[in-house]
Amino acid sequence: MSRIFIGVAWPYANGVIHLGHMAGSILPPDIFSRYNRLLGNEVLMVSGSDQHGTPITVTAEKEGASPEQVADRYHGINKKAIEDMGIEFSLFTKTHTENHIQTVQDFFLALLEKGHLCKKDSMQYYCGSCARFLPDRYVEGICPVCGMENVRGDQCDSCGETFEAGDLISPRCVHCDGVPEVKPTEHYFLKLSEFNDPLLSYLDTNRWWRSNVQTFTTNWLKDGLHDRAITRDMEWGVPVPVEGWGGKVIYVWFDAVLGYLSASKEYSSITGDPDLWKRYWQDPDVKHYYFLGKDNIPFHSIIWPAMLMGYGGLNLPYDIPANEYLMFRGGKLSKSRGGAIDIPSVLSVYDSDIVRYYLSAIMPDTHDSEFSWEDFAVKINNELVADLGNYYHRCLSFTHKNFGSIPEAGDTSDVDSEIEKAFGEYSGYLGRCDFKKALKSLMDLAHFGNRYFDQSKPWALMKTDKKKCGEVLNSNLKLVKALAVMSWPFMPKSSERIWNYLEPGVSLESSGYGSVLKPLKEGTVLESPAPVYAKVELPKPEKEKDPDVHRDEPQDFAKFGKLDIRVAEVTSAEDHPDADKLFVLNVDAGEPRQIVAGLRAYYTKEQMVGRKVLMVFNLKPAKLRGFKSEGMLLAADDEDLGGGKVLLLTPSSDLPNGTRMDSGLGSKGSRIEYKEFTEAVMKVHSRRSASSIGANLPEGSPDPVVLIVDGDKVLPLSDGKGSIATLESAITDGASVR
Repeated sequence: MSRIFIGVAWPYANGVIHLGHMAGSILPPDIFSRYNRLLGNEVLMVSGSDQHGTPITVTAEKEGASPEQVADRYHGINKKAIEDMGIEFSLFTKTHTENHIQTVQDFFLALLEKGHLCKKDSMQYYCGSCARFLPDRYVEGICPVCGMENVRGDQCDSCGETFEAGDLISPRCVHCDGVPEVKPTEHYFLKLSEFNDPLLSYLDTNRWWRSNVQTFTTNWLKDGLHDRAITRDMEWGVPVPVEGWGGKVIYVWFDAVLGYLSASKEYSSITGDPDLWKRYWQDPDVKHYYFLGKDNIPFHSIIWPAMLMGYGGLNLPYDIPANEYLMFRGGKLSKSRGGAIDIPSVLSVYDSDIVRYYLSAIMPDTHDSEFSWEDFAVKINNELVADLGNYYHRCLSFTHKNFGSIPEAGDTSDVDSEIEKAFGEYSGYLGRCDFKKALKSLMDLAHFGNRYFDQSKPWALMKTDKKKCGEVLNSNLKLVKALAVMSWPFMPKSSERIWNYLEPGVSLESSGYGSVLKPLKEGTVLESPAPVYAKVELPKPEKEKDPDVHRDEPQDFAKFGKLDIRVAEVTSAEDHPDADKLFVLNVDAGEPRQIVAGLRAYYTKEQMVGRKVLMVFNLKPAKLRGFKSEGMLLAADDEDLGGGKVLLLTPSSDLPNGTRMDSGLGSKGSRIEYKEFTEAVMKVHSRRSASSIGANLPEGSPDPVVLIVDGDKVLPLSDGKGSIATLESAITDGASVR
């Protein structure tokens, strides 16, 4: 038995949590916690509502309420939503408590006493019209690195770059739209620069971190750390515990990460064991895991470890499995920017377990993933219901009807070996926080179960050899039990229902993974089973009447029609000096262009030069890590389908550079935003698969082919004259083009 500490990024209490929060940082730790509990490990998993900082005050000002009223209201809503999703925290608390405020102030004073804090003048935005210094979220402007508009004053959600006051291009006050000036104000700073070398050594010992966390952290440390302000000119928050510092509070990023420690102490107090937290924080054998979104990486991989090093005697993070963003219609799911799908609304229509399944299947673990209701219905109906749910029901109902109880076992070695193999893969993936692949291992076992049931033909055996039929059904029910246990971290409610048919009155969690291969209790009476999953139907949207639409103008593939895709040849390739994943490429697309592309993990420079590729020619230029990018190369990616390939698109014949690949649709070619590109759906299919879904392929088409998708209509991506977009090798059917 081991102890595991799990810290979950604290959602701001300024709105209702949405699917992006759930897929990014709330569901993954619950899966990991349940996995460890089934192993028999003791788990302390904590989080809560981040009730301080400007997101709360911004919402409060909009609503005409106090920050505390807003924070407490959303804390209650979000706590219930989390519980309704089946998420089980040891404690989900909030930061505006006496315990938390005391913990933060004690930690501040300890760092001050040890010489890790200093006072400096900080340059901050000041709005003359509003007559006050502006916290970061009260300032918006253009990112100086990638060109994204309307980014907040401290960080760009698009490229992850963080800013100091004055870095934004065209800053404006969100209250009055005035142009703020930058003025000095005195603040306490964490001497982060002193921790650069210790953090480099620490990073070198944590090579199991995800590549996005490793790369992000390495790049920060390469640039050299700068001292960072930890106080702000505000009234709402944790007061600075130093005389004469009224009107200033401890900056929310310093405040919030200390919630992991304060929540551990609060939980210890609640359980009546006030020293319990020490067994998780001061025992070096206890591993600390932190789950968060990628915008929170530097706070957990650099700043939080530096704070802990400065304080001394507390465990550093062991792993930081940060997720990328869950996108919806091409944009990031976000409370502050709109476009969010909130959890209470989703759960008012759909069962929590099917939502958990879908979010696990599309989890944005290594790159952004796209949420769509159409894909939700496909995965629930064609995977969860048709495979796992169907197998559960056919085994239980057939056995109940013909035997009424669990029949005697025969030789179960063939089933045991399959369970053992699947469980080994599944455990390896879950131990590394690779949740999508663990789910795939589970579903592969369900596929095996359905094949095994069909091949065993119990309906035929019932007529010729009832004893043998019973033995076959016992083997199938053993698979059912294994699947229920292995599914519990992902879908706890439905898994317990299936478990209770086979092990009535016995706790699934306390039985743990040790029960996966244990024989069934022969003679256990089976209750009449009911299906645990039902197919979902999406409401059909009403067709809008738009008098301005010309009915004789073709509307099919309209989103693709915005793209100007052209053939290009890579003429040079250099490593980006400050980003491990990026190339800086020069291409000839009928005219020279420079492109920054994240392809270093998949291609060498030598493999890039001279390659014929397809590029989005009319994408608005953007700066990526200081280099101008004037377009985007198209590649197929099957990671979401359980693959792991990224392959560049290429024309099937040697076309002149600059040739348009518009499938004869006549793309308009005007400049577009990245979001508009993501609205056009392109998929890769084998020739056979493409034909089966209605693609009209000319004779001699390459294999695989790239298809443009518009609802139930598909069209090969081509130059309209016979050359079709393809790949250099095969990839999983249905792989997305990005």
